[in-house]
Amino acid sequence: MAADLEPFWKRKTLAQLDPGEWESLCDGCGLCCLQKLEDEDDGAVYYTRIACKLLDLQTCRCSDYPNRVKHVPDCIQLTPAQADQFQWLPPTCAYRLVSEGKDLPHWHHLVSGDPDAVHAERISQSGRMLSENSVAEDDWEDHLIFRAG
Repeated sequence: MAADLEPFWKRKTLAQLDPGEWESLCDGCGLCCLQKLEDEDDGAVYYTRIACKLLDLQTCRCSDYPNRVKHVPDCIQLTPAQADQFQWLPPTCAYRLVSEGKDLPHWHHLVSGDPDAVHAERISQSGRMLSENSVAEDDWEDHLIFRAG
C-alpha cells in the first residue's frame, strides 16, 4: 500500500508514464528551448541565452506548443524512449532526473505545488533571454550561459 502513496515519478519507469504524467514532468524552465552551440573540437554542448522564436520570454512556455513543429521543423520532441540521450538537458530537468533515477527538486511544481517556483528559484531564464529573431546567428557565441553535461 505504501508504494501506491509514492508519487508517479518514483514508482513508474519513464516508459510506464501516461502522456499526461510525461507532460507534467516539464518544470517550465524553458532551457531546452534555448539555442545551443556545439564545440566542433570536443563535441561539448553550450547553452545560449537565445530562445526559440516560439518561446515566451517571461513564462518560458511555448507560444504554440501543439503546432510547434510546423513553425520550427527541428524542434526536438522529448520522449521516454530517448532517455539515454538526455545528457544534453540541464541537470535540473525533471526528464533527465527521473531517467537517472533521481528525485525532483523541492521547487518543482509537482513537489511544491507552485508552477512559478522554477522562476523564483532562478532555474529558468525568465526575463533574461533574447529571441532568436533579435540576435544574428553569428553573435550567438556572445550569449553562452553554461555547458551541458
